[in-house]
Amino acid sequence: MGRTYLVEEGIGQYLTELSTKVKPYVTGLLIGQCSPQRDYVIRAVRTPPKEQQQEESLGPPKLASLDEEWITTHASQVSRMLPGGLLVLGVFMIATPELAKDGQNALRKLIFSVEKSLSKRRLWKPTEEEVSDRAALQICSATKKVVCRTYDVQDPKSSAKPADWKYQSALTASWVALGCTVNVNIHIPLLATSPNHDLEKNTKNGLNRWSKQIEDSVFLINGQVKDEDTELLEGQKKFRGNTQPGTQFSDVKVLTQLCQGASPRSTAKVQVCSGSINLRGAVKCRAYIHSNKPKVKEAIQALKRDIINTLSDRCEILFEDLILNEGPQKKNFGREYHVLPQRLFVPVAGSSVMLSDYKFGDEAAGEIQERFVEMLDQPVQAEDMHIAEDIST
Repeated sequence: MGRTYLVEEGIGQYLTELSTKVKPYVTGLLIGQCSPQRDYVIRAVRTPPKEQQQEESLGPPKLASLDEEWITTHASQVSRMLPGGLLVLGVFMIATPELAKDGQNALRKLIFSVEKSLSKRRLWKPTEEEVSDRAALQICSATKKVVCRTYDVQDPKSSAKPADWKYQSALTASWVALGCTVNVNIHIPLLATSPNHDLEKNTKNGLNRWSKQIEDSVFLINGQVKDEDTELLEGQKKFRGNTQPGTQFSDVKVLTQLCQGASPRSTAKVQVCSGSINLRGAVKCRAYIHSNKPKVKEAIQALKRDIINTLSDRCEILFEDLILNEGPQKKNFGREYHVLPQRLFVPVAGSSVMLSDYKFGDEAAGEIQERFVEMLDQPVQAEDMHIAEDIST
């Protein structure tokens, strides 16, 4: 028995529209949420076209010309725009009948490349009971036949397993949203022996230590500590009477331990430092969880990962911006202040889930709108962009 994918109805229409424009194939990402029983697909996003593709399409079409690096880069960019609980669940391909027989091999290769690229950037490790199957969806542009298979990304020798692809309307209508504000004050010493002041590497090491602190934190949901294995929504229906469909919002407080390590005894370590990095500010975090009897531990895990991802993604974006504007060879190491990009949330058409992005102070709304169209194939109104935070440094 394979996995079942419950898919937002609008995706069927989106894929049908794409299939009418196929010349000779189009690829893209499936975005959604895994759960022990079934997976939920809330968006499909085509790979942005490359400018030089037009010139290359002179010879007979071949799937061998698939640009793996371009597709995995797109997946990395999109994963930054996903709040907690959402991830890249797989890849799709719409192709002409003559390319169909090579389609599954191409999709398998893409699934493993995308997963490798995404896992490299994560500061958290998947748990043992986590779902590691990813979807490979193939659609024939002529017959519109849909074939869905899964591969286990934890097993490099994994073979294809059949999966069910079922459309459902208002898939996320009663999902639960969790939100919290986390005050960040991270001090990262720069060792004198650290070669060439590698700020990016040092920052990542510091964030790694901080992420373990977040993993060990206590999470209060609506002011209560709940047992991990209880149902998240237990008791809420009685309390609210007849709940109307719509996103239920839970406010979460994060309590971090003052001292790290289980033992009261610790050994002090003296290291010669030539400077330090300080990350300070308040970050807004959000996670979404399906409404099919979700467990407290699923919700907390989704929120923990959003807290860790949002800070590491911002630091990555800042370093990319610095390299772009100042070059990698910068040698001035006096006291400097850099403002990390602010987080904003944007509603998704036909869904109760909001997606996320980051903006620097001098970035115009138009640039963010362009990014949503390019990365997520979704037009966004400037008035729908909710900036969630004050400026952090």
